[in-house]
Amino acid sequence: MKFHLNLLRAVNRAIYTIFEDEKYADKVLERILKSNNLWGARDRAFIAENTYDMVRYWRLIRTVAELETHELNETNLFTLFGTWQILKGVSLPKWEEFKNVDEKKIAHNYKQLKTQRKIMYSFPDWMDDMCYKELGKQWNKEVESLNETAPVVLRVNGLKTNKTDLAKSLAEKGIMTEPIKGCKDALILKQRQNLFITPEFKEGMFEVQDASSQLVAEFLQIEPGMRIVDACAGAGGKTLHIASISQNKGKIISLDTEQWKIDEAKKRARRAGVSNLETRLIDSNKVIKKLYDTADRLLLDVPCSGLGVLKRNPDAKWKLSPEFIDKVKGQQEAILEDYCKIVKPGGKMVYATCSILPSENQLQVQNFLSKNNQFTLEEERVVLPSESGFDGFYMARMVRTKTEEIAK
Repeated sequence: MKFHLNLLRAVNRAIYTIFEDEKYADKVLERILKSNNLWGARDRAFIAENTYDMVRYWRLIRTVAELETHELNETNLFTLFGTWQILKGVSLPKWEEFKNVDEKKIAHNYKQLKTQRKIMYSFPDWMDDMCYKELGKQWNKEVESLNETAPVVLRVNGLKTNKTDLAKSLAEKGIMTEPIKGCKDALILKQRQNLFITPEFKEGMFEVQDASSQLVAEFLQIEPGMRIVDACAGAGGKTLHIASISQNKGKIISLDTEQWKIDEAKKRARRAGVSNLETRLIDSNKVIKKLYDTADRLLLDVPCSGLGVLKRNPDAKWKLSPEFIDKVKGQQEAILEDYCKIVKPGGKMVYATCSILPSENQLQVQNFLSKNNQFTLEEERVVLPSESGFDGFYMARMVRTKTEEIAK
């Protein structure tokens, strides 16, 4: 492999900004890749892939290089980059920047660490301990899967095209895709490419959305003409899928607590050709109370730890904390208790997370059902990264079977 110094410096700059300035990896890379318009597709791929890989295996790299507590100056950043290349089996050029990379030391340290899961797969002690406590031996499979590179999956917008026509149209531009079994609106990209410059994207024919995430809207059991509330809608990814399935019939009400997310959802909905969407900002409890007993379907895609999507957000490993996860569990419980009143008798509610922790998933639902006997569990589904090859998700569909007042 031939290295170019300016590309290595770009990786080092990204790593420094992610860990020292505590910025999100995707935003850091977006800015860095825009900083030099002379970089070609291979250059950009080199920067992005090496940055994400180093973030994934950050603890392992620093440990085998014996730089766990050292500052991230230029010398150490080059040593860490070189260490990662040696771990991958790549030969380094005889550069001054790599003078501190000791291949024998790296090999020795790596051999000593092979039995230490939390270091080999680079997870903080607390996270590894917590996940093993909840998942047991299954965690051994998940750590490996969560360190894989996330595939790029498209969700075909049924309001504008179909899977066959979109695949053909993209193929004519050299963008090859294939369908995913068990996910009717999904196409997986065979090779990573910039899709956002294509006419198909600009015309709203598809969105980029993981295959597991696409299962949530389908799990709602939507029929055209229904009144559907997406109560934690964010920027509208699942809202748009709901609109596609409902064929622009009925009404979709999309809620969120942040105006910028609502604005983004509106922009995406216009591009997608959605005409049955109403957005509302949750700025008080009145917004929720006005919707009580009105929804045929209610989606609660609640805030969560995000431990199921670490393969696409690897820096979250280093930004999460036990305190944050405890806080988010409290939010999940409160949202279930307060928002469940939106679904009308006979309607259905789906509780969903992109976490793999039972304490955020099955146990939350069990706790809710124990206090709200007018809801019954119809079906739940656990999607594990190690089994699906995609993100980790949980979803539970509950039916409101009684008309008595919901527990306060």
